[in-house]
Order: sequence, then C-alpha cells, then structure tokens
Amino acid sequence: MNMDWKKIGKALLFPHIAIMIILIPIATVLLVYSMVFIGTESVVAILSYVLAFYTLVVWTLKVPKLIQFFQSFKNENKYARRWLDDARLRVNTSLYGGLLWNTAYALLQLGMGFWHHTFWFYSLAGYYVILAVMRFFLVRYTTKNRPGEKQREELIRYRACGIVFLAMNLTLSVMIFFMVYWNRTFDHHEITTIALAAYTFTAFTKAIISIIKYRKYNSPVYSAAKAISLASACVSMLTLEATMLTTFNDGSIDLTGRRIMLGCTGAVVSVFVVVMAVYMIVQSTKKLRALSGAEEN
Repeated sequence: MNMDWKKIGKALLFPHIAIMIILIPIATVLLVYSMVFIGTESVVAILSYVLAFYTLVVWTLKVPKLIQFFQSFKNENKYARRWLDDARLRVNTSLYGGLLWNTAYALLQLGMGFWHHTFWFYSLAGYYVILAVMRFFLVRYTTKNRPGEKQREELIRYRACGIVFLAMNLTLSVMIFFMVYWNRTFDHHEITTIALAAYTFTAFTKAIISIIKYRKYNSPVYSAAKAISLASACVSMLTLEATMLTTFNDGSIDLTGRRIMLGCTGAVVSVFVVVMAVYMIVQSTKKLRALSGAEEN
C-alpha cells in the first residue's frame, strides 16, 4: 500500500483547529511539569519540548488564516464593529474593569495587612484604593457624556487626577521605603515570576500605546484614564523588579545591591509620577484659563 506523504505532511502541518486548541494546554502542562519536577534530560522532558515546538509551528503556520478570519469577523459582526468604532465603550469597559480589579486587589491587600499586621500591605491597599476612586471619578463622567463634549468639565477632572497623583506619591514613597529599608520583597516560583513579568510588560506596553492612541480624541478624561493605567503599570514594574531580585538571585547580589537597585528604580517611578501629575495640572490650568478668556471675549 502506497502512502500519500503529501496528505500526511499536510495533516501534520495543518491539523484541525480542534486539535490545535487541545495541543496548547497539553504542551503547556507537559513543558511546565518537565521544567519544574523532572529536569531537562528525561525522555518525558524531551517529548514535551518536541510537542511544544510542534504546537508553536502549527500555530505559526495558521497565522495568515487567523488574520483573515478576524478581519472578516471584524467587518461582518455588528458587535465587533461597534467595539472597534465606539471609543467610549472601550474606555468605559476599561474603567469598569480597572475599578473592579483595583477594588478587589485593595481589599485583598487590606485583609493581608490585618492578617500579617504589617504596614506594607496597608500601603498597597491604600495605593489601589486611590486608583479605584480615581477610576470611579472618571467613569461617572464617561457614562453620561461623550469624549470632548464638555471640555471644561473634562479639564477639571483631568486636573483633579493630577492633584490626586501628587498625593498618591506619598503612598508610593511609603511602599518604596518598605521595599528598600526593610527589604520587603516577594519570593515566588520561577514560572510564576516569568508569568508576572509577561503580564507586567504587556500592561506597561499597552498603557503607553493607549496614551498615544487616545490623544486623537482630544478628551482630557480619556487621557486621565490612560494615565492611571500607566501609573499602575509603573508600580507593577517596581514590584516585579523586587520579585525577580529575590527569585532569581544566586547570591551574586547582596542586600546592599538590592537596596541600591530598588532605590534607584523607586526614585525613577516616583519622579515620573510627580512629573506626570505636574504636567496634568499645568496643562489643564492653562487650557481652563484659555477657555475662560475666550468666553469673556
């Protein structure tokens, strides 16, 4: 019986989408299990690497069709069109999601503060409570008004967020103090730390892109919302550094070295938040004065 190698190759390189979806959790679980529990030289580990590589290859080959599918879905599905065309809907969804996340995380840190009796968790809780209040302050406006509709009210809220950022820097300074002076860091598993790093860098990159992207709407409220996301991402970068210095430290970096690195990063983050706050206050004040002058004339 002659084998049709062309069909076999096509079936291997372009399997059914259901098989491709099933491959993802299987390859992930085997790869993590091999890296964490059985080392890199066993037969299971080698098979997990081969399966992970195969999964990556078949998904990469599927990329052109996936792009075509999502473009077609975007153009034909009315809900997808609404999501892409309605910036207000996207911002409101982001604000509500951030509000829920900040509130839940603040309550978690507050509970851990009561449990462990440490001001470290209290300071984290205070920081995320402030972020939640700021998001709630903005979402109350965006649910009732369209972007740029009421420039004066938006500028007032934009300036208020800048003032809150200045006050929030006090909470941020307390967090940095605990990190540096008391060596308050986190010790997680390497896999967990890598996942946290991927999430943090993604959030940071997304925050920067969003700030640039939403400038075209000329809405101070939208800019303030994205500034909140950027400030949150900056603090996440700081806590990620503390985690990585503890998790991946092989003894080459002593306590003094960790304090210097965290202190420098903390200073940069703190100064950045202050500069961003001052910029928001100054720009909004100038524009409010310009609006008042135009109204008088």
